[in-house]
Amino acid sequence: MKKILVVLLVAFIMIQFFPIDKTNPPLNPGMDFLKIKKTPPEIAHIISNSCYDCHSHETKYPWYSSIAPSSWLLKNHINEGRKHLNFSIFSTYEPKRQAHKLQECIEMIEKDEMPLESYILGHRDAKLSPEQKQELLKYFKKVKEDTERTMIF
Repeated sequence: MKKILVVLLVAFIMIQFFPIDKTNPPLNPGMDFLKIKKTPPEIAHIISNSCYDCHSHETKYPWYSSIAPSSWLLKNHINEGRKHLNFSIFSTYEPKRQAHKLQECIEMIEKDEMPLESYILGHRDAKLSPEQKQELLKYFKKVKEDTERTMIF
């Protein structure tokens, strides 16, 4: 038993030599969702607080992002989140894709799938109140409708 614990401890120490890259890509405010959609400050705060760590280039890495293997899981969540929806490059999406992403945001909020429970555990202030959910739903629906109006069919 003691031998197993020593092996596990050595393995844990060794994996610490393989840190994740915590570098955020450069920001271009002209491409950011909150800027291009002229999001009201109170809505922008909710979106920044509950979505931007995983869905933008503005990730704030918590203390446990320095400890493997939790850092690897965290980095995977961030990479997947950015791949699926990246608010920092929202203006690069075609209007049809923007409308689709906004519809996905609406669905995720309605189904209580975002923000992830695992994220809320470490970021209690990211949990959306019923009122915040309604505000976001109303806002995303309006922006989606505005986006669809500008689409050329």
